[in-house]
Amino acid sequence: MRLYCDTPVMSSREFILLREIIHERTGVFYELNQLDVVRDKLTPLILNQGMMSFIDYYYLLKFDSQYSDEWDHVFDAISVQETYFGRELDHINTLIQTIIPKFAKDQDLHTLKIWSAACASGEEPLTIVIALKESGWFDKIPIEIYASDFSPKAILKAQAGLYGKHSFRNWSDALIHKYFVEKDRKYQVIDTVHDCIHWRLANLNIKDNINQMSGMHIIFCRNVFIYFSEYAIRNTVRSFYECMEVPGYLFTGVSESIQKYTDDFDLQKIGGAFVYVKQ
Repeated sequence: MRLYCDTPVMSSREFILLREIIHERTGVFYELNQLDVVRDKLTPLILNQGMMSFIDYYYLLKFDSQYSDEWDHVFDAISVQETYFGRELDHINTLIQTIIPKFAKDQDLHTLKIWSAACASGEEPLTIVIALKESGWFDKIPIEIYASDFSPKAILKAQAGLYGKHSFRNWSDALIHKYFVEKDRKYQVIDTVHDCIHWRLANLNIKDNINQMSGMHIIFCRNVFIYFSEYAIRNTVRSFYECMEVPGYLFTGVSESIQKYTDDFDLQKIGGAFVYVKQ
């Protein structure tokens, strides 16, 4: 018999069961040494349900359709919201200086579509929009920007467009003053930037969610695959490939390599960045 303390105790069996159901639903995979991580992320959700057992919570997620919305709370709990404006700027510079000029020469281009596929609280797509505005591309060709995340909480924050100073640790004061308004010791992005983005909920582990974003020319999916299993990476990259136009450009994080998972894309150095290209 288990002796309960103030917080529930997670057994190895419970960890494996929850790890597998989370992986199945999201693609996120936890190693055996991450039991404490999963326990800490899920404990507030279990307590909120009035439970003291991880196995009971597993059964709720697995079998109880009455609590299907509970998965949104799981998505919020396991999502990683560490991001900031101007992250990995080599990618943005390559986009602005090299890739978009190639599309601008295409007489048959109707609208250039760019997707930030795991946007967290929105700093990445807003960085892209601001870079496009600074370079004048919105005045030269039609461009649509899409941003999605599987966490409802993250998308709500992105839609609010309000950021603390820490989000600007790699950002110039000039750009802050030009595109944000100080509000309650935080910074509100101006509407002419924020309204350029179509915000969406999308789970990259669900093929239909990716298919809804078909016709993309450029996808940013950075610092996501470090949390995915090899199986989930292969499936997601394949779905990206199928939803992209030709040519298509896929940006992953600088520490991420997908070469061993796919031969659909050619890895090329373009400008000062490495980019996966659909030819």
